[in-house]
Amino acid sequence: MCIGSRRLPAWRDILRVMVVLPVRFERSPRLHPMLSEVAHPVGTRVVVQGKRGPEVATVRGEPTPPQEQERYGAVLRAATPEDLSRWEDLHATGEDLKWLLRARARQRSLPVKVVAVEFTLDESLVTVSYSAEERIELTGLISELRGHTRARVNFAAVGPREQAQMIGTLGACGRENCSSTHLQDFAPVSIRMARDQQLPLNPEKLSGPCGRLLCCLQFEHTQYLDLLKDLPRKNARVCHEGSGACGKVTKLHPLAGTVDVTTDQGVLTDVPAGELRRLTDAEIKAMPDTGRGGGRSGRPNRAQSRE
Repeated sequence: MCIGSRRLPAWRDILRVMVVLPVRFERSPRLHPMLSEVAHPVGTRVVVQGKRGPEVATVRGEPTPPQEQERYGAVLRAATPEDLSRWEDLHATGEDLKWLLRARARQRSLPVKVVAVEFTLDESLVTVSYSAEERIELTGLISELRGHTRARVNFAAVGPREQAQMIGTLGACGRENCSSTHLQDFAPVSIRMARDQQLPLNPEKLSGPCGRLLCCLQFEHTQYLDLLKDLPRKNARVCHEGSGACGKVTKLHPLAGTVDVTTDQGVLTDVPAGELRRLTDAEIKAMPDTGRGGGRSGRPNRAQSRE
């Protein structure tokens, strides 16, 4: 049989002898699925063929069967001592070039912050990640790199969250920020999540090191929404079945399942939601003006309206 008549293996046949390994690169916690012929154990340093070229990554999960419709990178081999030594040297060179470019940017008065300089393992490409408020011309910095490497230069703009992810910072909880440790994607975060969790709307307390809303606000948001379903809304008119006192809900405590109620006689704190009955519109109209929690006219005063 001639060589030209040999049947090439089908894609399905190739997948049967391959596994998918989740690997993690150094500057991001995101897991990338890679096809591999060998089921390397967790913690193994491997050389992978990524979008930028060959890089060193770490296996961070158990092997799984591949899916036909998915697109994967490839694990080339387990990293050898020579690979790791070269990778460390390139990392040290990238750190030196990062500080060099930062100094040159200050000399040129460029409003840019160089976040990271990363080489591929074969040193064919160097990626300069930077952060800038506006579009700027960076071709002047390429000449600064030419004297230190022959690699092709690629500039990549990163946002505030990506910058915090790559650099690594401490959050308000005292731990390393979530984007550098376990977040796989940046989910949308809104100020409504802080309101639903009854947090004070203080920008300094609700913002992370990146200056954006805390990513952790969305971790428990769905749980808070479920808890709020069993509580009366804020400013709702309710009556306490035990004492008969009626007033307005001024604060919610979703985790405890209680609310604070302001009446003409004072404030009832930590009242279980099950002991409250919400008044109907007809009952509210039939109540004396003083029983509506807003003075003789039944309207909220200025202090209450600001709340």
